[in-house]
Amino acid sequence: MAVRQSRTRTGRPARVAAVLAAAAFLAACPGVAVGDPVPPAPAPPAPAPAVPAPAPAAAPAFGAYLDYGPRGVARMAELSQWLGDAELRVGHTYLPGDRWSNIEGAPGFLDVWADWRTRKADRMLVLNVPMMERNEEGVDDDEVRELLRRGAAGHFDHHFRALAERLVELNVPDTVLVLGWEMNGTTYTHRCGPDPEAWKTYWNRIVTAMRSVPGQKFRFDFTPSRGRDAVPWTQCYPGDDTVDIIGMDSYDQPRGMAFDEQVKEPFGLQAHVDFAKAHGKPLSYPEWGLFRNGDNAEYMRRMLAWMDEHRPVYNTLTDYCPHGVWQCDDNPRSTAVYRSVLFGRTDEPAPTAPEPTVPATPTAPPVPAVPPTAPRPQAGCSPLELGDWVEHWLGGKLCMRLDWYSRSR
Repeated sequence: MAVRQSRTRTGRPARVAAVLAAAAFLAACPGVAVGDPVPPAPAPPAPAPAVPAPAPAAAPAFGAYLDYGPRGVARMAELSQWLGDAELRVGHTYLPGDRWSNIEGAPGFLDVWADWRTRKADRMLVLNVPMMERNEEGVDDDEVRELLRRGAAGHFDHHFRALAERLVELNVPDTVLVLGWEMNGTTYTHRCGPDPEAWKTYWNRIVTAMRSVPGQKFRFDFTPSRGRDAVPWTQCYPGDDTVDIIGMDSYDQPRGMAFDEQVKEPFGLQAHVDFAKAHGKPLSYPEWGLFRNGDNAEYMRRMLAWMDEHRPVYNTLTDYCPHGVWQCDDNPRSTAVYRSVLFGRTDEPAPTAPEPTVPATPTAPPVPAVPPTAPRPQAGCSPLELGDWVEHWLGGKLCMRLDWYSRSR
């Protein structure tokens, strides 16, 4: 508690006592009169109306990857219920990367996801699209380089045109397409490292082919993994004309790396935010979750706070072991954090307490203008000079009639 500070005392009490004594004496004398009263001071102006606070922004859209097929759709309702009926606006699945026919969107595979998406206007379907078949078969760099160059020359355009036509036919032309994700690593055949220039040209050909399909409204999400990995992901960026969203897959790895380091490392979380801002693009986090550091509640808390702060277009937790919290029993502490933060969350802004109503200040009546000169004393009355402060306190000048003695005899 702060110590109360006493104000510096002034000579005002003694001055008031002197004025009261003078007033009593003058009032006892016959013939003493007070001049015309001074007009009252004008009322202070009414306070300016309060500027209303800006409405809080809606919470970022979120969801989780639960399964690539129909079970993934069914489990979304169960996850929502577990989160206190939180609104999961984002459905996330992956096209199989085993062969071209599946990358084109095999009949029946996407139907259940399209049905979920079209049931509510504000839902979002996120679809990871491989850029190559045999995408997880350990193809060596020399073959990847040759495949990228063939793609850059247009050999695979027709596969992606077929996918675009399929999505438009299913009435999901606004799907977010995470094309060639984690291209800066070594896992996938569609990786960038063996020939970044050919990779960028190939990306641009795919986007051009898919945008040529009538009715499409696709958004293309460029999503590397966090950090440098095999190649700096900025070397793979294909240009602003063919990228709508800049995403990042960010798992809790490597072992022993604190969240602050994940933010500050080269090509890390802060570099991602800065790069997207410099290119005028929104953010996303298509994949994130626990990994090398086990049940790390601090990572879970900090990553959720990071996304609330930077407001991506969407985020989707990878919810299977070792990454997840709902379908994985290995991470109870992180599960508690995830559930407590997102429990009951909807797309609506959080309600705010109403501001107290301030009563309107009554409008003061018009004040007559102050005469430009001091009031004239009454005839036969001699004004007494008591000083400005006394006259202000008494409300005007005092005067004494000069014939008071003769009239009293």
